Amino acid sequence: MEETRRLCQADAVIAVISGDFVQRGAPALLPKRLRAQAALEAGADAILELPAIFACASAEFFAEGGVALLNALGCVDSLCFGSECGDLQLLQETARILSREPESYRQQLKQFLKEGLTFPAARQRALSVCSGSPETGRLLESPNNILGVEYLKALDRLSSSIRPVTISRRESGYHQTDLSGPCSSATAVRNLVFQEKKKDGTLSVSEKNLPRLEETLPAGSFRIITDFLSRYLPLETADFSLLLKYRLLLSSQKDLARFADVSPELAVRIWRHREEFVSWDQFCQLLKTKELTYSRISRALLHILLDIPRGHISVSKRPLCIPYARLLGFRRESAGVLKQIQEHSSIPLVGRFADTALLSPEAQKLLEKDRLASDLYQTVLAEKNHTAFQSDFRQKLVIV
Repeated sequence: MEETRRLCQADAVIAVISGDFVQRGAPALLPKRLRAQAALEAGADAILELPAIFACASAEFFAEGGVALLNALGCVDSLCFGSECGDLQLLQETARILSREPESYRQQLKQFLKEGLTFPAARQRALSVCSGSPETGRLLESPNNILGVEYLKALDRLSSSIRPVTISRRESGYHQTDLSGPCSSATAVRNLVFQEKKKDGTLSVSEKNLPRLEETLPAGSFRIITDFLSRYLPLETADFSLLLKYRLLLSSQKDLARFADVSPELAVRIWRHREEFVSWDQFCQLLKTKELTYSRISRALLHILLDIPRGHISVSKRPLCIPYARLLGFRRESAGVLKQIQEHSSIPLVGRFADTALLSPEAQKLLEKDRLASDLYQTVLAEKNHTAFQSDFRQKLVIV
């Protein structure tokens, strides 16, 4: 947050976050409003929710959804994102090639695919040849670089005036599983939390591991996560296994192929192996191939669970337009940011249930997916912890 303010010379910082399900095809470790509170306490001025159909999508649609949302606000002049390389010019060159696909790139890609390379590997090789630099192709070996390139492609596709800025990701890689100083990966944080599980499935925040998070999280984030874990067992994909199995039992092979990220080939694999389903993780491992990663399969299964079909709500239309901005929270002293959004935005700002009455039918249909995802998350959280269910629109805005 501090580096974003410095690099962008920002008067205010608006953060767009995923809801209760995230891009790796899994439930978030903490509910979205607690994560919004953590971001506000860390310095953000306002938090918007990325609609579920984008938050759970591939990198291209995840990035385009976030950029389209910020672009529609009419008052955002900079987009700041992390990347492993930290080289904006190199990222932009990569984005330019992938966005415009010159003939030389298409020919190289076709040739490498003919040679039997997977699409990601063929794309990297084609990029290296087309740009004349092996470094360009290697960019796509790193997750944050990939997202950064997709943000840049989205800005170009939308002809946005928003200026891109990147911060170099240091000290800890995206997939690093162990804590490493003040900037550990989210993967490492989650791993440490779930290491606390006892044989009966419960967690204890009093054990030795969780206090180590204090070294790597902002003070507010550490307080929020330890307070949550002292009262609740967090959710994992395994907690949604029976619900997913139920959805699979309801679906024919033809039905499965209509969901986002479910190719005809994957639909066949899911259908053939559905009787071998034991748990979410086990099924992902069973379906995984050289071409289909665990994350890709988990996202596909999440789309089945949340009933998100391919092409839902005009996602395939270009340029993309998100029909509303869902407000999760803001800082009291930053209320002027909301005024700026309301004055300049081309889409309505939705903070309360009453705000939804003015939305178009398409926007209401999209928002219904967000509500379903949140209510499903809260239902399973309540069932696992024997607590009261809290529906999405009955929860208050986060104000710090």
